[in-house]
Amino acid sequence: MVRSIPTPEFQPCLSVGLYTEWQQVLTRAENLPPGDSAEDALRFLRYLASQAHLQEIHFLWRPFLADPDDDMVLELAFAAACRYIVTHNVKDFRGSGQLGVSALSPRDFLKLIRKKT
Repeated sequence: MVRSIPTPEFQPCLSVGLYTEWQQVLTRAENLPPGDSAEDALRFLRYLASQAHLQEIHFLWRPFLADPDDDMVLELAFAAACRYIVTHNVKDFRGSGQLGVSALSPRDFLKLIRKKT
């Protein structure tokens, strides 16, 4: 069971661009859980960033996927030598395997790392 991050099985990676996008999206009123404020979301993001590997990206593969925001995630994963992108939108990352990165749902990722522990 994953009890904290980072672990040998799970090391989140962030780029400045992805962190900025998450700030914009997760602080929108429609994305906040009931009773939480934008500041609560930012506090969580700051914690996540403190635990993540900050990856610089020195090249772009765009356009590679249908959505430029997904391209940003794939570029980060490739630059950080990640094996997986964990997402609820696995279908949006069709073709990512050509760069050696597989997209997995959170459920499938948890199953995978539980098998290894």
